[in-house]
Amino acid sequence: MNKRKAVELVRKEIRRRNYASRTEKSYIHWITDFFGYHSENSVDDIGKDEVVEYLNYLSEERSVSGSTHNQALCAVKFLFDCLDKDMKGLNGLKQAKESKHLPTVLSPKEVRAILSRMSGRPKLIAFIQYGAGMRISEVVRLRINDIDFENGQIYVRNAKGLKDRTTLLPDMLKKALTNQVIRATKRNQKDKVRGYGEAPLPKALAKKYPNASKETGWQYLFPSSKISKGKRYHISPSTVQKALKRAVRVSGIHKKVSTHTLRHSFATQALKSGVDIRTVQELLGHKNIRTTERYTHVIVKERIESPVESLLREIA
Repeated sequence: MNKRKAVELVRKEIRRRNYASRTEKSYIHWITDFFGYHSENSVDDIGKDEVVEYLNYLSEERSVSGSTHNQALCAVKFLFDCLDKDMKGLNGLKQAKESKHLPTVLSPKEVRAILSRMSGRPKLIAFIQYGAGMRISEVVRLRINDIDFENGQIYVRNAKGLKDRTTLLPDMLKKALTNQVIRATKRNQKDKVRGYGEAPLPKALAKKYPNASKETGWQYLFPSSKISKGKRYHISPSTVQKALKRAVRVSGIHKKVSTHTLRHSFATQALKSGVDIRTVQELLGHKNIRTTERYTHVIVKERIESPVESLLREIA
């Protein structure tokens, strides 16, 4: 088997296992890079020694981070699994130690300053992230029927780890979301007049419900402005990210802010207001409670008063 066929084999296996598109993109990137590094070796000649050499190259010459190093290792392990190669040597390889950073968190005042400088759909998406603790990829992939106005919740489907969950639907966002549903529905109706009007669906769902792609409820809540291959996909996350970066710059906030910072800020504010950590874990969709506990470290430091405070009050 040549390298091109090996890459396609990996791609097919990723899709068979229904992994996330980001996982596919990452694995294909690192496997292609791995093959490029060993350009003179055939697939059959590649083994543990070649993997170790490649990982050392990433660490020593390209100075990649621990998390990036581990992504590459996971991709190569997946390749070996697909090719039925001996995994005994690879399983003994230790992952690189990842740096542990506390999440960047915005205060309510800073969030207000940023969101007040945004407009349109990016603003509403940012509000949902801050109000419901959702990832940007989860918000842009929302379908119309994922918004449960009656029960005040949002359905998050096929999230990280391919798990479904529900999260909060803030009352203050219901009117804006109702208007967005109306806009998305009208756009879909216009598409149908033009002979389009279908939304892309997961293969299994499309096979089980052949007409679901034409139903209003399955249309994206935040549809793209363009039709691709006869279907209308969702708005690009980069559209929101660019709008947020502009708002941060104009607001004069010097923290390193991304769309994910809004999710961090939601978690921190929820814990500060007394919400149980297990509840926050469920709302965020964290598999491990330790991931949620990162936000408690930020809160604890905010609550501790430096001894210099009392000293200066006494002097004053």
